[in-house]
Amino acid sequence: MIVRTAATGLVIAAAFAKPIWAQNMETDLHRAAAANDAAAIERLIAAGAEIDARDGSGATALLTATHRNHLEAARALILAGADVNAQDRILDSPYLYAGARGHLGILELTLSHGADLTSTNRYGGTALIPAAERGHVETVRTLIEAGVAVDHVNNLGWTALLEAVILGDGGPRHVEIVRRLIAAGADVNQPDGDGVTALRHARARGQAEMIAVLAAAGAR
Repeated sequence: MIVRTAATGLVIAAAFAKPIWAQNMETDLHRAAAANDAAAIERLIAAGAEIDARDGSGATALLTATHRNHLEAARALILAGADVNAQDRILDSPYLYAGARGHLGILELTLSHGADLTSTNRYGGTALIPAAERGHVETVRTLIEAGVAVDHVNNLGWTALLEAVILGDGGPRHVEIVRRLIAAGADVNQPDGDGVTALRHARARGQAEMIAVLAAAGAR
């Protein structure tokens, strides 16, 4: 920060933004989160550490804990008021990342502490879409029950149902996810950006059980 002294009119530079000790505490908070050290997190916050400070990637300490699925660290941070929707430079947030990776314990904490169900990742997708793609059945169930829109379309032109078929393996987990999406009201005939439906994708991939589930739901 540049300031001018009243007495001399001289322009001097002053680092008023944050003292060095505060910057160090923020670094320590990220390290404590990475180590899943809830006690250290509580001490640092009590001593004045900025709870939502960012590291070089734009990640908060809570996102650092979420990356490693460190539930105790995440709980300590969330209960202290950490922002569950704070996104890093690639638009991951604790809520979105926990959903995408199936970190169910952390996801449930974010949902009970203000998760923005409409927030989207760098692909324009909600947390439900990558959860469906990766076969996280319980995560999909949790997100559906939380109220995430089942027919949201991402930048690729895919819904959660389409992504479960296109990028899934056609096995029991992805079939169960498609069943749950259908039960939640997903449009089985919503096409992708090229006009191809989930049933046509399933047929092209030889996903016999998926084909049966979709056809029974009226897919074309």
